This record gives sequence, C-alpha cells and structure tokens, in this order.
Amino acid sequence: MKRLFTLLSLVILHQFSAQESLIDTVFIDNQFNKVGKTAKISRINSEKILENSTSLSDLLRFQSNIYIKENGRGATSSPSFRGTGAQRTAFVWNGINVNSIFLGQGDINNLNLLSYENVGIKFGGGSVIYGSGAIGGSVHLNNTLDFDKGFHGSLFSEFGSFGTLNSFIKTKFSNEKLSFSFSANHSKSDNDYEVAEKKFINRNGEYQNTGFNLGLAYKINENNEFYWQTQHYDSDQHYPIFDENQTKTKYLVQTFRSLAGWKSHSNKIKNDLKLVYLEDNFQYFGDINKAKSNGGIGKQYIVRNDFDYFVSNKSSFNLISEYQYNQGEGYQSGIQNPKRNQVNLSLLYRNEQLAKFYWELGAKYDFVEGYESPFLFSASGKYKVNDWYQTSINISRNFKAPTFNDLFWTPGGNPDLKAETSYQAEMSHYLSYQNFKLGITPYYIKMKDMIQWVPVTPAIWSPINVDKVDFYGLETELSFNKNWTNQKLNSQISYSYTKAIDQETKNQLSYVPIHQINFNTNYQYKIVGLFFQALYNSKRFTNNTESNFLKDFLVLNAGININPIKNIQVGFKVNNIANQIYETVNYYFMPKRNYAVNLKLNF
Repeated sequence: MKRLFTLLSLVILHQFSAQESLIDTVFIDNQFNKVGKTAKISRINSEKILENSTSLSDLLRFQSNIYIKENGRGATSSPSFRGTGAQRTAFVWNGINVNSIFLGQGDINNLNLLSYENVGIKFGGGSVIYGSGAIGGSVHLNNTLDFDKGFHGSLFSEFGSFGTLNSFIKTKFSNEKLSFSFSANHSKSDNDYEVAEKKFINRNGEYQNTGFNLGLAYKINENNEFYWQTQHYDSDQHYPIFDENQTKTKYLVQTFRSLAGWKSHSNKIKNDLKLVYLEDNFQYFGDINKAKSNGGIGKQYIVRNDFDYFVSNKSSFNLISEYQYNQGEGYQSGIQNPKRNQVNLSLLYRNEQLAKFYWELGAKYDFVEGYESPFLFSASGKYKVNDWYQTSINISRNFKAPTFNDLFWTPGGNPDLKAETSYQAEMSHYLSYQNFKLGITPYYIKMKDMIQWVPVTPAIWSPINVDKVDFYGLETELSFNKNWTNQKLNSQISYSYTKAIDQETKNQLSYVPIHQINFNTNYQYKIVGLFFQALYNSKRFTNNTESNFLKDFLVLNAGININPIKNIQVGFKVNNIANQIYETVNYYFMPKRNYAVNLKLNF
C-alpha cells in the first residue's frame, strides 16, 4: 500500500512544480544553504563547469580537494574525500542521496555534469541530513528554476582530441507563477589516446552518454508551491584492455530519477514534502559481442518531509522524516530480489539570536530492516570575532549501511556485516583582508567497522568489518578576487594534507595522496577571458602494505574564451600542457596533451 500510494502520488504531481524562492530563484535542495552556515562548502557554477566539461571526474579533480581514481579517461571513476574512499562520499541529487543501493557509491563518469546548473561540495560528515555514505563529504548535483525571467536558453558544443564531443541545449521559460526548464546533453568519444613512452594505448576506451532533464514549478499562491524535476540518463561505457587480443568488454547504464514536491509556508511554519522514484538499470558484458554477463535493477521509492517550526525569527526546529523502500533484482550475480524498508527521523535545532554567534544541534535515528542502525548526532557553531576573522566547529557521528552487494553477492556476500560508524570533528578558521580570503580547516575522523572486501580464496572475495581506521589532516584555501574597470581577476590556491591510517597495520590506505595542491585563476578583460589550472598529487600507495606506489604528478590546463558579439562565446583550451605522464589508478595512464574548441550561444 505504501508503494502504491507513492506511485499514485507521483503520477498526480507530475504536472506540478515549485520550490522555495530566494530572489526569484528556486532551489530544490533547501538544506544545502542551511548547512553552509557552519560547514565548509564550495559552489561551482555553470561557467566554471564548462572549463572542465568533459566529465564530472575532471571537474572535481581540478576544482576541488577530492582525489579521483579513474581507470583511464572516461572509464570507471570514484572519489576519495578526505581519504575515506568512494563508498563514504554521498552523491546528492536535488537533496536526495542517490548512491547505488548495490555498490553504495556513485560512478562519477555515469553522472554527466552537463545535466546540472551548479555543483556543490560539502566537506565533512552529513549523515544526519543526507544519510548513508555522507562520511567524508557529499557532492551536490543541483537544478534550479527561475520565476519571472521570461524565455532564455543556451546551446553549447565542444569538439576535442580523440574524437570527443560534448554538447547540450537548455531552455527556460518563466513568469510570475510558472517556471519551465528543459535540457538535453550528449557526450561521446573514441577515447583512443596513446602514451607511447609507456607502450600504452587506451584500446576499447570509447564511451557515449545522453541525458534529458525536465523541471516545472507552479506557485498556487504566496504560501504554496508545487514542483517537479525529472532526469533520464543512458550510457554506453567500454572498459580499456591492454592487448588487442584481449576480449573487449562494456558496461551499459540507464538511470531514471523523478522528484515531485509541495512547499508551503506561513509566518511560523515551512514544510517541504517530496515524493521520489529512483531507478538504476545496469548490464555488464564480459564480451561485447555476446549477451550480458551480469547486471541488475535497483529501485527506490522515497517519501521525504522537511518541516520547519520557527520559535522566533532567529531560532527554529527542523524535523526531517523519510520513508524508503529499496528493491533490487540481480542477474547472474547471486543477488535475487533483496528488499529493504527504512524510516529515518532527524531533528535539528538552529539558533542565531546572538548577532555574532550561530549554532545548531541535530539528532537522527534510522529504523532499518535487516540490521541494527546507529544513533547519529551533529553539533556545530560559527562565531564572528570581528570583520576579518570568524571560526566554526563541527562535531558529528555518521554512518554507512551495508549495500546489497556487501550482503547478498554470491559467492562472497556477508549478511552479518555491521554498519560503519565514525566520529568526526573539524574546526575552520576564516580570515579576510581587502581582496584576500584565507580558510584553514584541520579535521579528524575516527571510523569503526569499516567495510572492506578481502580475498578468502584466490577466486572469491568477501567483505568484512575492519576494526578501526583514523583519518586526519588539514585543508587550506587562499583566494584573491578583484574587479577593475573592464577587467576582473579571481584566483584560488588550495592545499590538502591527508592521512588515512589503518590502526592495525599503521599504514596509509591505498590511493590516498598525503599532499594535494589545486590552483585556479580566471582573468577577464572586456571580451576576452583566460583561465589556468594546476593540480599536484603526491605519491599514492597502490596497496595497504605501502610496498608499491604511483609517482607524484603535476598537470597544467589553460584556456581562452572570447565574446566577439553579444550572446556568442568561442573558446579554446589545452589540457595537460606539459605533457605529463601520470596515472590515478595503477596501469591506467591518463591522456597527454590534448585540445578542445567550443562554441556557446545564448538566446
């Protein structure tokens, strides 16, 4: 009955849409701005997205502190946020955690960034709000809708080395009550690059994907809004082989996401009800000329309600309740038809009655079918000491639930796994002077029962709970922003020091660089814009014994954009200017110097 109610409600609400407005802009994930009051966050807008339009992997690699493990350009890719690994980074689509119910993570190269208006990054634990996997941090993929902006649109097309094409079209129309948004994007590449010095050819590396997004919003009156956001994604991703005589493989993915909601508000109350349906369908072909080897379908039905009660203008209680029904169906994986019911209850109190001090407390409990879930909490505060210095602190307990693969994969699944839990503390310091801003954030994460797959026989692996792992480090960012007549300059350099230590072996976990540096600068003079990017990663161990490692690397990118006439922009960029030979995963080399030219039309 619960599933039937959810499906019927989705059908009824498909024709409506809206969100809470902030200066005529509609945000579906209304929690992101709230957590940003104390947590360390980063926002990447649509213009910055186009600097690394090839993939979400490239965007996060060059414009964040997240280490990206990529099995060759365009292939399987996963994040390591503060050293915690892919399963401990939550991917949040318009406020909903969309990590796979099978893998417990998101394959970044099957999340096309051209589908979104902006990408947000939240550092640190967020399980009280965003659920399982939000331990190292979360990546937020957001769509927005505007009111009273009329009709406008844009068309973008980029051609690059290795037969690469990235393109999208976006259109929007809005008046005082109605907002409509549609976009379609397509990416493809032969991806047959070569690294002659290492006798490496990215054979069978081609890929292509297509996405469609539709959003609607309607204001019934000043106090009630309906909204709807839906997305369809289709991907064909081939896996590189090392020899032309090897059997070629590929991986197909079809994703459908639909979210309908109703926002209502009065002087004392705000409420946001979401009804969500998520479906992930994947097939793996061990031989591209034969039938699929294995695959699966994951379905999630979610009802989420976000209720705010304002005690005063400066303090409020926030109750978040969520019901999930997860259903999987495996093919040739030993997974039959696992099902899971889950109810989440989160209560937060926020207070900003003092002019210079803001604080909040949060607590959450999950009722999860099949295993014991932990009690979670969060506490944070931000204090503005004076005009040039402020500080914030965040303390939380977070978790990651065992996935369907962890529990039921045959052979090897372990139904006795416990949920991972972690305690986290971080303290940020922000200083500003004229056009300079400096941020310094030391952090510490203590994790218990971390799930790791280990060999039990030469052919069979099984997941176990590792007793204790500690993650600690330091993140710093220095930015400079200045506007002059006809010109502006924006620059930022960030440095990360990361330790991820298995408390039994005392060794650094694999694929966690101890040192990472990102540098981005943009300069605009009248109709000409220039950008430059630099990324440095120190050596990374390829196993937990620290016996083998990948060499450090420095990659440089640059580009130019010209607006010859209004509403037309032409761009050119060079990736890996210095022809650096580097790997993010052992044996899989990334491309050397390559080029791209693009055209953007606004109408």
